[in-house]
Amino acid sequence: MQEDWLRFGKPVAERILDRRTRIESYAPGQVFALVRWASNDYGTVGSTLTIAQAAGFGEPFTTLPQVDPGAQILLSVRSWPKVRQVFALIDAIEDVGIHPCDVAPDHWHHVHNRLAGGMQVRSYSPARHRDWLRRRKLQS
Repeated sequence: MQEDWLRFGKPVAERILDRRTRIESYAPGQVFALVRWASNDYGTVGSTLTIAQAAGFGEPFTTLPQVDPGAQILLSVRSWPKVRQVFALIDAIEDVGIHPCDVAPDHWHHVHNRLAGGMQVRSYSPARHRDWLRRRKLQS
């Protein structure tokens, strides 16, 4: 059995196909998290979590299963221990009142690189988030 679900994201449109299937659409630049896991009679055999940013017209992107046409990958982990670790980081961000899809994309790159290197991940603080929002406002 294989299961795909979205951990977070703010879709701009949603179409429900049946009880278990829906299609969500994201505007360019929006961030979302896709979780995929597979199991058999003996338990979980694979887990992945991908945090991605929806690509705009003409922007480069990576193709991902269930994501059409694709997105820029900010973070990707495989194996249940790493997925669980990222879930804990997402929960910590939500606990301080920040929606995970509003987090600076650079932070997700940081988390990906630190986990890949077996290093400690820096937390995402409200002060860092304020700085990100100010920087984004200056760029627009």
